[in-house]
Amino acid sequence: MQQISYYQADDKMMLSNNIYRTEIDGLFYLRYVKNIDDRGFFAQTMEVKQIRQAINPDFQIKQVNLSVSKSKVLRGIHAENWNKLVTVLSGQAQLVIADIRQDSPTYKKLVYFNINANEQSDFGESLYISAKLGNSICAINGPVHYLYGVDQSYQERNKDDDQAISVFDPDLNIQWPFSRDELIISQRDLNSINLLEYEKKD
Repeated sequence: MQQISYYQADDKMMLSNNIYRTEIDGLFYLRYVKNIDDRGFFAQTMEVKQIRQAINPDFQIKQVNLSVSKSKVLRGIHAENWNKLVTVLSGQAQLVIADIRQDSPTYKKLVYFNINANEQSDFGESLYISAKLGNSICAINGPVHYLYGVDQSYQERNKDDDQAISVFDPDLNIQWPFSRDELIISQRDLNSINLLEYEKKD
């Protein structure tokens, strides 16, 4: 298995306070401050106003979804025509964002994130994922609670815009923290097409 290079935020990539650019156009890394005391902590995890000012002036959360994954569960690679703000609330997870937009200058680029929702850390982590980027999450230490706010409701979205790409696509060659035999994957994701098939489909 190849060594995984995880995203590291630095001041050169800062777009505004606690919002950072990444190597993929339309993908942003956010930190939110935790106010910790002997009871636990309080944090504002979805500051839409800040996102509108720095990233997308039209962003509005219309639905909030929650998935819970046991250790070694892998979900992805899913791309929808909605913008989303995602946060890992518990556990540790590897998130991999793939640019599968064929007209993008960062087409086929991958960015890896290792997000550990440690209650004692001074800050939490979120991602703003623009529409049509492929996103996937693998639970390293579960249960992983994955919360995401989207700017379309599930029922009102255009299902034709949904796309699933294989987590084992040979062109993307994503490195997962567990072997293929260990991973727990839905039948839908196992049946996903590869990127080459997706290119021909378009």
